[in-house]
Amino acid sequence: MLQPKNFSGFVKVRGAREHNLKNIDLEIPRDAFVVFTGVSGSGKTSLAFGTLYAEAQRRYLESVSPYARRLFNQMSVPEADAIEGLPPAIALQQQRGATSTRSFVGSVTTLSNLLRMLYSRAGDYPKGQSIIYAEGFSPNTPEGACPHCHGLGRVYEVTEKSMVPDDSLTIRERAVAAWPTAWQGQNLREILMTLGYDVDTPWKDLPKKQRDWILFTEEQPVVPVYSAFTAAEVRDALKRKLEPSYMGTFTSAQRYVMQTFANSQSQLMKKRVSQFMLSAECPVCHGKRLRPASLSVKFAKLDIAEMSGIPLLRLKHIFEPYAAGAPAAGHKNAGHPEKNLVTQRIAEDMVKRLDVLIDLGLGYLTLERSTPTLSPGELQRLRLATQIHSHLFGVVYVLDEPSAGLHPADTQALLRALDGLKAAGNSLFVVEHEVDVIRHADWIVDVGPAAGEKGGEILYSGPPEGLNHVPASVTKRYLNEQQHKTRTARAPKGWLRLEGITRNNLHNFSAAFPLGVFTSVTGVSGSGKSTLVSQVLVELVATHLGQTVPAAYEETEMPEQQVLPLEGRITAGMDAVKRLIVVDQKPIGRTPRSNLATYTGLFDPIRKLFAATKIAKARHYDAGRFSFNVAKGRCSHCEGEGFVMVELLFLPSVYAPCPTCQGTRYNNKTLEIKYNDKNIAEVLEMTVDDAFLFFINEPQIKRPLETVQQVGLGYLRLGHPATELSGGEAQRIKLATELQRTQHGNSLYILDEPTTGLHPSDVEKLMDQLNLLVDQGNTVITVEHDMHVIANSDWIVDIGPGAGDEGGKVVAAGPVAGIAENKHSRTAPFLAKYLNNGSGK
Repeated sequence: MLQPKNFSGFVKVRGAREHNLKNIDLEIPRDAFVVFTGVSGSGKTSLAFGTLYAEAQRRYLESVSPYARRLFNQMSVPEADAIEGLPPAIALQQQRGATSTRSFVGSVTTLSNLLRMLYSRAGDYPKGQSIIYAEGFSPNTPEGACPHCHGLGRVYEVTEKSMVPDDSLTIRERAVAAWPTAWQGQNLREILMTLGYDVDTPWKDLPKKQRDWILFTEEQPVVPVYSAFTAAEVRDALKRKLEPSYMGTFTSAQRYVMQTFANSQSQLMKKRVSQFMLSAECPVCHGKRLRPASLSVKFAKLDIAEMSGIPLLRLKHIFEPYAAGAPAAGHKNAGHPEKNLVTQRIAEDMVKRLDVLIDLGLGYLTLERSTPTLSPGELQRLRLATQIHSHLFGVVYVLDEPSAGLHPADTQALLRALDGLKAAGNSLFVVEHEVDVIRHADWIVDVGPAAGEKGGEILYSGPPEGLNHVPASVTKRYLNEQQHKTRTARAPKGWLRLEGITRNNLHNFSAAFPLGVFTSVTGVSGSGKSTLVSQVLVELVATHLGQTVPAAYEETEMPEQQVLPLEGRITAGMDAVKRLIVVDQKPIGRTPRSNLATYTGLFDPIRKLFAATKIAKARHYDAGRFSFNVAKGRCSHCEGEGFVMVELLFLPSVYAPCPTCQGTRYNNKTLEIKYNDKNIAEVLEMTVDDAFLFFINEPQIKRPLETVQQVGLGYLRLGHPATELSGGEAQRIKLATELQRTQHGNSLYILDEPTTGLHPSDVEKLMDQLNLLVDQGNTVITVEHDMHVIANSDWIVDIGPGAGDEGGKVVAAGPVAGIAENKHSRTAPFLAKYLNNGSGK
């Protein structure tokens, strides 16, 4: 193991106070693999990203022009006295894919740029066709996009049937379902009355000319509107030229649907109007999104769209001969030396880039795969591959749990890639919980001892072996290898059987899940686990129960993409499933007004307690008075936000506490009301642990707090904004909210990698809660890579054996011991190793 004297220099931090950090001093080596670890919420990320990376970014941005500075997503200046010896830094954080459907694997990795250059300069053109520049091979440019579908690959239309699903209704009864449901729809119906249309005759009985005009006209007449008048009263008012309620502009149903779909910023609005649109493959480009001239150019007998649909592993095999000097596509060697040179240069670069992606376990992806469909771990590895190929040196790479979503087999490839970056002369600062990655470190910074206000201290900073001598470290006991005993498996109460599933890499797939037990679905990254569980299983069960498919599992992209058909059926077991609950890592609130207390339902009984105090009753204050979303109780200056934004032009905007309420969110009159000597703002500042003791005699508040504690979130404040929760924290809050409900059994819980972002000690707490759900008569199915979870399952379904085309099959299914001995499973050796000596994810 490296000792301090082997390092080229140190980064020195003095007085770091970001978030929960307690004025810490720290020295960490450069040109080393440094892991920041500690329980969830201890302050690791505040140190690595909020302090070190934020300072590196601040220094870099000081060197660029004020104008360029505005283009960066600037982090706030870190709370620290001094940071010395810090090189430039690049952050690779966990994040969801971009919401744009026009962002793809090819664009993130820049491989598409190379491919477009190749087709432009060395493609096989039809005789007589002039050369097409590289941008002509992109569906996102006017030069390349198919003119018929504008580069979307699909065409959309609306018909009378799609917009008027029930033609027995009258216009007043909302026959035109595509129009808005609220006031705007009423406005359009009243405009039709002014225009002389009969709104009380069934739609099917109206003349076709009138129906067509209402649905399809491009005219937008502006006419007087008489609100709440009958048809006769409107005619009379028009005759007498009465003053109208307002002037209204007519918009046809087709125009409304198309404009909302194209221009609305609201995903919900887009989703609503998309149900009135019929989608079909573009008849000109057949879904390939490019103009015919671009598609006529071939390389290796494939057009560029076909090439983009091939998995990266097969793409490498196509380009290897050209990288070795094979003639350009379809041309004789002697006649086209220039094309051959271009081909060889581009193919060499392609193969080198593809090698890195394949080594990181991403060979199953295609260039055309859109980023919203990628997991955060896949996206982070794509960006990591781009950095590895950039050959930078002297840089600090700050990574946020790079092993998230990785099978242990893929974690080994990740470590090889990170070692390559270090060998090139870079420093690696990695926030990580995965035991194999922590063991691989040159230097460990253990933050703790606990989470939130009970964390924020440096327990240890030094070579890994020294951690054994730190009594306060929770991490050290998981690094020491030990034998693990498996628990006695529960017997299934029945089986949920699925057949005929076809989606992504699953083809006519069948699977069976035991009911009334805990099941882990395992397999390498990209094997088909999430497709099976988080997509198909969720959709089939939800459809069977008449529930809407949970929004978390719909694509985050616009309906420009083709909706995947639901192929497959449940053949047995649904008589024992009464309810479906999907516990995912999607955010629980879109604004800082949503917080832990509001989401878990804690806030309502707390506000009622304040409203029941003597002074509140005397003043006639109701529970609404104590909500910062209601005008009567909140601070009027910041409107209950608690802060005001100060715009500093070329610098990052600063959020300062509201000068009127000092950040409490409430007005003075509301804050005068006390419950047990604390006002409502002071209660929201309490941690869950403190609030539990404070409300010990209030069962309707104590019970939800207890469940939040049980999932390891006692360190969070009641008023902690939902937007600042990590994915793992959001998932555990959803689980806590579910745990406080009265359990009737027969519920199916589905979780996708619930251990992401969790320290091994928190994984144990999570397992206790999931086992409690099973003991209450429910079924839990989880997609998982964590060996502690897998080893403590009742049943395992292992998908694989490989990723993409090489996966999509059930390799093994059965209890833990049987899987650990399976010769064909890539999970088996890691499970066996864990059971024998405690290693493994």
